[in-house]
Amino acid sequence: CPAGCKLHWNKKDCCLPGSVPPRATLTCNKMGKKDSCALSCTSKARFLPESDSSYTVSCGTPVLRQGGQHRATNSSQQCLGKGAPGVPTAATSVAGPCQVAEHLPFLSETVAAPVKQKASFKIKDAKCHLHPRAKGKQEEAGKAGVQGGSAPCSDCQVTFVNLKCDSSKKGKGRRARNSPSKEVTRITLEFEAEIKPEEITASCNLHCLRQRVEKKLKSAIKALKKSINQERFLLRFAGMEYEVARKLSVAPERQESCGPGQQRLASKCVSCSQGTYYHGQTEQCVPCPPGTYQEKEGQLSCDLCPRGDTFGPIGATNITGCTGQCPPGQHSADGFKPCQPCPRGSYQPEVGRALCFPCGGGLTTRHEGALSFQDCDTKVQCSPGHYYNTSVHRCIRCAVGTYQPDFRQNYCISCPGNTTTDFDGSTSVSQCKNRQCGGELGEYTGYIESPNYPGNYPANIECTWNINPPPKRKILIVVPEIFLPSEDECGDVLVMRKNSSPSSITTYETCQTYERPIAFTARSRKLWINFKTSEANSARGFQIPYVTYDEDYEQLVEDIVRDGRLYASENHQEILKDKKLIKAFFDVLAHPQNYFKYTEKHKEMLPRSFIKLLRSKVSSFLRPYK
Repeated sequence: CPAGCKLHWNKKDCCLPGSVPPRATLTCNKMGKKDSCALSCTSKARFLPESDSSYTVSCGTPVLRQGGQHRATNSSQQCLGKGAPGVPTAATSVAGPCQVAEHLPFLSETVAAPVKQKASFKIKDAKCHLHPRAKGKQEEAGKAGVQGGSAPCSDCQVTFVNLKCDSSKKGKGRRARNSPSKEVTRITLEFEAEIKPEEITASCNLHCLRQRVEKKLKSAIKALKKSINQERFLLRFAGMEYEVARKLSVAPERQESCGPGQQRLASKCVSCSQGTYYHGQTEQCVPCPPGTYQEKEGQLSCDLCPRGDTFGPIGATNITGCTGQCPPGQHSADGFKPCQPCPRGSYQPEVGRALCFPCGGGLTTRHEGALSFQDCDTKVQCSPGHYYNTSVHRCIRCAVGTYQPDFRQNYCISCPGNTTTDFDGSTSVSQCKNRQCGGELGEYTGYIESPNYPGNYPANIECTWNINPPPKRKILIVVPEIFLPSEDECGDVLVMRKNSSPSSITTYETCQTYERPIAFTARSRKLWINFKTSEANSARGFQIPYVTYDEDYEQLVEDIVRDGRLYASENHQEILKDKKLIKAFFDVLAHPQNYFKYTEKHKEMLPRSFIKLLRSKVSSFLRPYK
């Protein structure tokens, strides 16, 4: 979002900051020489266990770091918007202080960038272990947050805290060599605090404000460091207090407990699922209470709904579980009730939005609360495969690589992934096709595949594959089925021959559909395979596996593939169409000694008649070797 606007919780709109998001609160208390600190996190807490001896805990939302690039923007510029997919959105939108978020490279102005501080320190003879605080222990730490303990940074607008704890056996330097068993635990803390430009006064400019916040953060980190060293530092999530590390002198807890974020189910430790959080006291996963949600697994608390009310379902897994969102056709500053209907001449197809999209081009709607562009009074009705251009008031065909299935829309949808359409004016996602020639070419087994298989292949493509077996091996091919349009007068052709020269020995050529499988040996030692399509009709194409076999077995292989019984029964045809069974058949051909694996161990895999057919041939062929 541009300067002065924040990304809305719906991740689609940019809003002028209204209600303050929940922040991390750091409170410290000094009693004599004892420093006690507590870090409370009301929402947006994240726990990430990395190993037995390291974890990360964070609270709040960091400012997006886009390669450190801060581009100051002209603050008078309008905040922009992201409308329906593919719509070039106007800079203005109908909603007062809210605009739509665009994926743009600018950040907030450099001047108001947050203050960031990082500190790293070691604790002696302790191991990283986040665990609920023992009852009755460290009462002073508990009081730190209660009895108005001095907060070194109570008025710092701390927007993000990240704490990483890492214990590794290896200490560095001379001392470590003297005590090889000592654990070294390192804690790294990162803070981000916001600077509010509105707090600038005649006596304290932005630079002065910055220094003030930096100073406060430094003293906070100092107090924190002391409290952690004295084991008087607590983390608070969902009303539970946790300690960050455990002294090595303390006996480790019984093995039954799984540790934070997990519970034991049938003797296994399982992460708490989405919509639940780990309750430190009961060591169980508990559903998120109404008014909260949790999108991630293994967390210690749930995130608050934007409104902070306590309605809504129990165990919500994302923000859409929060009640009171504005329905389509309505909007409000925060996307929650009370909502206003979209004014005439605008529409909103989604829930929980902070604005409405203008029809554009001076178009209006017949009533307030319109749900989509289809409610705008356009001069012409566009059919699927087209979009309405509000500048020229005409229907324009969807460009190649986009489609539109509906009537009367003002955008086209981009094809997913690395797919595109054959022509412009497409009306369905099924017309988006992958143009890559498919397959895997191995020395012993492999397959070739028409682009976009099992969807229809694209127009005007050419694929070439070369199969070069290792020395003393020959190629056997199975075509389980092949689909090429018959009405095309051979526009789409698959050919297999010795090389690219049209006069070289041809093993196979077709431009038609065959649903019955066929197996054959190549007439040349190497194969050049080519598939070419016209711009006319299309079909599913093919996936054709092959195997290379030892030329000493040529007689046996020829004997098998030329035997009419291989194709006679439906049963045998199914083998040549079933990927798992073809794999078994090919395994025997590539490595004949594996024949016994399938006839002894995996008898149920292949029909008896098929084994019988193979047995008679393999036995007579292999008998000399017995």
